[in-house]
Amino acid sequence: MYYYEYVEHDWIYYIAAFAVAFGVALFLTPLVKKLAFRLGAVAKPRARDLHNTTMPRLGGLAIFLGFMVSMGLLMFFMEELRTLQFAGFVTGAVLIAGMGMLDDIFDIKPIFKLLVQISVALIVVFTGTSIDFIGWDMPAIFESLSIPITVIWIVFIINAVNLIDGVDGLAAGVSSIAAVFLVILCIMTGSPLAVVFAAALAGASLGFLPRNFKPAEIFMGDIGSTFIGYVLAVSSIIGVYKSYALLSVAIVGFALILPIMDTVYVFASRILKGKNPLKADRGHLHHKLIDRGYSHKTTVVILYAVSIFAGTIAILIAMENIQALIIGGVLLFVLFSTIYVYRKRVKRNGGSDDK
Repeated sequence: MYYYEYVEHDWIYYIAAFAVAFGVALFLTPLVKKLAFRLGAVAKPRARDLHNTTMPRLGGLAIFLGFMVSMGLLMFFMEELRTLQFAGFVTGAVLIAGMGMLDDIFDIKPIFKLLVQISVALIVVFTGTSIDFIGWDMPAIFESLSIPITVIWIVFIINAVNLIDGVDGLAAGVSSIAAVFLVILCIMTGSPLAVVFAAALAGASLGFLPRNFKPAEIFMGDIGSTFIGYVLAVSSIIGVYKSYALLSVAIVGFALILPIMDTVYVFASRILKGKNPLKADRGHLHHKLIDRGYSHKTTVVILYAVSIFAGTIAILIAMENIQALIIGGVLLFVLFSTIYVYRKRVKRNGGSDDK
């Protein structure tokens, strides 16, 4: 069971959030590229990496600044941006971005990053943002688990987005797609604050994407991937978990399917192989596709398609459309049929889709 809350949406604010964030990120990205080299925030090639030259990796600073400038301007017009809940969100955003920037420059130890992420999640919780189980028809004990589950969700999504940032344009593009679908879902539930967050994130990510799509000029780095994951996590809590009861699990799962699916797949495969689940390797979905002969660009396009497909299913579920599964099944059949036929063609061309 779920509900829609009627809200008089000020569409100009949503458009402004997107446009300002997009413009600022687009303008600042080349400047951040120069700053990255000056600060030593660069990624040198490693065995598991897909790049073979030293790359600047502070691009997420442009995403962060694009988002924050957008929020700063809208504060003068939206009451939702002048609350304790928003103040807690901004505090967390600054801490996450600051930690990410330091990591891009100095390579911070994972345990310290995890502690910061947990602290940020707690700040968000205690300033009014948490997963609410009221109306979920679940045992009362889940009410007492609201805080730890919210913290786990925020930390999980932060790291899930960080893990998919392995191919030029993948994290920025997939995050943009997820943010757009969250915009739609949050408009449906009447959550202006979540709509603005998601719209600004979509704009900032898309503003960064032209210089990150293969061949990339700059990587978003941890400052970008962790900040994006943080905003997606908080937006989903405010805009989806607050309104859809038990269906919200499926809706959010589809809307953010790629980072969730990739993280679960990688951790499960490492554990089954008796490996340390936290030790990085070439086990991600994008690595698997590339190892099977797909080019970087084709791999990214395939994963974009999966994200769009899943986001569409999330919208259909949210609408309680009884035809959602049928439509989803047809779309899934079309998607995998297309991939199969394309793969057969690749094999005939000698195993590379660059031919």
